[in-house]
Amino acid sequence: MDRTHLIEAAAHYVDGGGLIADLASLVARRSVSQSEGRLEDLYAYLQEDMQPLLFAMGFAVEIFENPREGGAPLLIASRIEDESLPTVLIYGHGDVCNGEAHRWREGLEPFTLTREGDKLYGRGTADNKIQHLINIKALELLIRETGRLGFNARIILEMAEETGSFGLREFFTANRERLAADVLIASDGPRLAVDTPTMFMGSRGGLSINLMVNLRDGDHHSGNFGGLLADPAIILAQAIATITDARGQILVPEWRPTSLTPDIRATLRDLPPRRHDAEWGESDLTPSERVFGWNSFAVLAMSSGNINAPQNAISGSARAACQLRFVVGTDMDEIIPALRRHLDAHGFSMVEVRPARGEAFRATRFSPDHPWVRFVENSLTRSAGKRPHVLPNLAGSLPNDAFTDILGLPTIWIPHSHAECGQHGPNEHALAPIAREGMQLMTALFLDIAENAKSLKQIA
Repeated sequence: MDRTHLIEAAAHYVDGGGLIADLASLVARRSVSQSEGRLEDLYAYLQEDMQPLLFAMGFAVEIFENPREGGAPLLIASRIEDESLPTVLIYGHGDVCNGEAHRWREGLEPFTLTREGDKLYGRGTADNKIQHLINIKALELLIRETGRLGFNARIILEMAEETGSFGLREFFTANRERLAADVLIASDGPRLAVDTPTMFMGSRGGLSINLMVNLRDGDHHSGNFGGLLADPAIILAQAIATITDARGQILVPEWRPTSLTPDIRATLRDLPPRRHDAEWGESDLTPSERVFGWNSFAVLAMSSGNINAPQNAISGSARAACQLRFVVGTDMDEIIPALRRHLDAHGFSMVEVRPARGEAFRATRFSPDHPWVRFVENSLTRSAGKRPHVLPNLAGSLPNDAFTDILGLPTIWIPHSHAECGQHGPNEHALAPIAREGMQLMTALFLDIAENAKSLKQIA
């Protein structure tokens, strides 16, 4: 198969409206795994949207119950052409965050795909429906044009990534043989720059933490009791102020990593500039080092009383939903105990510390010098005409540890989104130019794997 012809065919799928039509159908499926969601919609995404597509491509498809009670379903699709060929595992998640329709601007709805110029609006456009759709359609195009893949492929789709990949690790442990592969090649997260492909080989970990101060039942008049009763909101604010300084630099000793080594710093040195506040974060680190090589603490939400209708009263309680994003070298099992010790040492034993409901993501990194990584990098360079940005890990969090620690795979992520896509918030969107190039890159990559299958199979 002529590589140029195949790349042109991939572009035509986007230019001719095929990608938009297919994505619109997927966005219309309200496959929310958070509080707005329904379990039947998660099943429907796999059974009605994905299964027929993959069957038509010659994949054997199985849909599984989650191994944990109340969990969302999972799908494994396999096309094994020759056991002597390498097997590529592809991952995606079909679940999305809450739609939060009231927060989208006028003229946009979360579950209706709307195109405005290069922007494709809709919940799941960036995270993650367009990303795994591109990869699956690239496989389909290769099969259609050549009559085969030229390698083996397995696809794992989960429906609970937005709730911490609930049950995924138990499922992987129980299904190692069904998921056996030589490499993971998947897409999630954003590119660093819109006009340049990105590769990353791991992700920061993520752990959500609830901080609570519960002093008494009910509220008390702020005049009659002001200066007499402790204010839980003030106590909580003071406690949070001990976790970072005024510019967000982490003050919990165990949360300050030692893994920003010279080789990692060298990898991050020449990355493109990122939008950032100059007076925020670790003062002696570059913006890239702060987001890819360091830990960050955030307060996601706080509550005490009713902000929309405040009363002249001292609340009885206050709560903050917080999160630590952390890199390799941070002991995830020690994050909460370290915070407990820190708050106690600063006189805040009354602040309760609890892990938030949902799964946590462990931090991972994989060597950029691995032969599979170099092969993919060279393929993307050849197709794009420029070298991709290569990162040791994504700034966000993914269930990458399930692939590295349980399946023992080299992991390579090639995102088809961009940093300002609005994922998890209102007005989420993908960019058509990135989708077009992503379709071309992945189709060419899969062809390159097919043409070099025998040598790739020899990679240990």
